Amino acid sequence: MSYIDGFVVPVPRDRLDDYLKLAQQAGAIWKEYGALEYVESLADDVPEGEHTSFSLSVKLQPGEIVVFSWIVYAGKEDRDRILAQVMADPRLKADPENMPFDGKRMFWGGFREAVRL
Repeated sequence: MSYIDGFVVPVPRDRLDDYLKLAQQAGAIWKEYGALEYVESLADDVPEGEHTSFSLSVKLQPGEIVVFSWIVYAGKEDRDRILAQVMADPRLKADPENMPFDGKRMFWGGFREAVRL
């Protein structure tokens, strides 16, 4: 079964176009190195929680939107290889002070696929 990297990040609505442009570029590079799928999705029907929620998880602030993203790989070995290549790719080097999202409030992780229907 495949391997998936998942990401949740808060993005200022007034920087959303910049974020999506960066995502288009990054996604193309991920796929160039062998990722099977690259998806960025915008919060649309995301309820507020009392104890936990997408908004609480990233400490969402007024004027921001939650972005939920995932990248699919053939397996963990492919993910490890592709991720190393992507992180070393000079096309993705950016000024951390000018990123269109707050990386300090982003969270991510790698997941082994368990069920596919």
